[in-house]
Amino acid sequence: MEAIVLAGGLGTRLRAEVPDLPKTMAPVAGRPFIALLLRHLATQGVTRVILSLGYKAESIIAYVGTSFEGMEIDHVVESSPLGTGGGVRLAMSKMYGSHVYIFNGDTYLDLELKPVEAAWRIYQEPIIIARPVADTSRFGRLLLTEEKLAGFAEKGLSGPGLINAGAYVFPAGHLDRFEPNVPFSLEQDVLLPAAAQQAMRVLICNGKFIDIGVPEDYRRAQLELANL
Repeated sequence: MEAIVLAGGLGTRLRAEVPDLPKTMAPVAGRPFIALLLRHLATQGVTRVILSLGYKAESIIAYVGTSFEGMEIDHVVESSPLGTGGGVRLAMSKMYGSHVYIFNGDTYLDLELKPVEAAWRIYQEPIIIARPVADTSRFGRLLLTEEKLAGFAEKGLSGPGLINAGAYVFPAGHLDRFEPNVPFSLEQDVLLPAAAQQAMRVLICNGKFIDIGVPEDYRRAQLELANL
């Protein structure tokens, strides 16, 4: 299995905590956060990872190298910011297989890939991973029709619900309609049209979920991820 890790962001909200590092290299319990992400992917059977890089890419490349936890590591580096969609599009140009898993480089998601892989083999269609939370107001809420993505509610809607966990499965060529090296948004330009067409399957993950992109959760991660 192949995976893309999006790690090209500037990390402006986290600068007070880690002023000189890209988010995915921020230390968590004494280790760069990227080490926790990659170790989890290795335990789930991923054999190849493509890192989509931008800001301070050299520090990530120097740390990870070309092999990590038995996985082959490749990378792409944006010459200028491409947005979430452009970063995925660039990384997909280096994939080998029929489909690829996509993860945010600033989010730890304890996702078991075996059932996701089984769903892919049955349906052969794009997948978004949803996570139930007690309060969706910070994240926005996913709207479903049966097991398909049907839309998004804006941030600020309080109460329990499903949120976008920032993990996906895309078939090869899924973003080929977009020109390479042209910025676009995964959320606005890919997910919203897919929701309107109900063209994306939703799978639910109940595992640990921490987005370290804001200082409060970065500090929480120091305790909750210490034993990984």
